[in-house]
Amino acid sequence: MDKVKQRKKRAAHGYPLPQVAALAYRWSEAGRLEMLVLSSRETHRPVIPKGWPIKGRKDWKSAEIEARQEAGLVGQVIRKRAGQYRYWKRIDRQFVLVQVSVYLLEVKRQLDDWPERNERVLIWLPPEDAALLVDETDLGALILDVARDLRRQRDRVTGLPEGAGKPVAETT
Repeated sequence: MDKVKQRKKRAAHGYPLPQVAALAYRWSEAGRLEMLVLSSRETHRPVIPKGWPIKGRKDWKSAEIEARQEAGLVGQVIRKRAGQYRYWKRIDRQFVLVQVSVYLLEVKRQLDDWPERNERVLIWLPPEDAALLVDETDLGALILDVARDLRRQRDRVTGLPEGAGKPVAETT
């Protein structure tokens, strides 16, 4: 049985279909947190890089691969799931419930070329704007929760509030 038929059968029995996603973030030169939002290929809705789990791969690795294919992102993925959300996806002529496991990806660089470069629009936004832009309420809430945790973690490490920039050496 092919993958599409398996998904339809699973959905028909009331099971949400699993997907994986990468919540990509970076710190700007000014020390501000930014998150990536991109357009979906078919409906052009604002989403994060996501897709079906890849057979034989861990979910976090599948999410990392999706981020590279959809947005050319390279970085450090956190192997522990950051959270999950659900949404309704159209498959053929029906809607099925999908449960997405989300993994954090700290972006180190972006490739000059990637497979879906000409099929999507990408934008880096403050987490508050990214949360407002995405359609899924649970994803928006997850973005805000993750942003809060990342900022707290950074504040503990640097001792500086977000946006304070890099410490300046004192001169005498």
